[in-house]
Amino acid sequence: MPELTILHPPGWPVPRGYSNGIAGTGRVVMIGGQIGRDQNGRFANGFVAQAAQALRNLLAVLQQAGGKPEHVARLTWYVVDIEEYRSALPALGAAYRDTLGRWYPAMTLVQVSALVEPEAQVEIEATAIIG
Repeated sequence: MPELTILHPPGWPVPRGYSNGIAGTGRVVMIGGQIGRDQNGRFANGFVAQAAQALRNLLAVLQQAGGKPEHVARLTWYVVDIEEYRSALPALGAAYRDTLGRWYPAMTLVQVSALVEPEAQVEIEATAIIG
C-alpha cells in the first residue's frame, strides 16, 4: 500500500465518494485528461459508459508507471452536462467502484461548455503518488 494519508479536518462532515485531501510521499505521476474512447478510437455510448472508459484509460496510463488504483491521490472531472452527471450518480458510482474499488481520492468536478473531442461527454485527469 502506498504512503497516502487521507486528510479530514476534525468536526467536518465525512465526505461521500471522495476525500477532502490526500498527502503522500513517493514518485508523482500526472495523468492528462482521459476521455471515453477505447484503444481503437471508438467512443463508448452514453455518459456512464464514457466515464467508465475514461477511468479504465486513466488506469492503463497509471499502470505504465507501475501504479494501481490506490496510488491515485487526485482526480479532476470535467463534464459537459452537470445534470446528466447528477442523474447518473447511482450507475456512475457502480462503474467507479468496478474500476477503482472503494478508494476515494481528493476529487473536483466541474462543468465545462465543451471538450476538445465533440463526442466526449467527460474528461478525467489524475495525479498519483507511487510509494
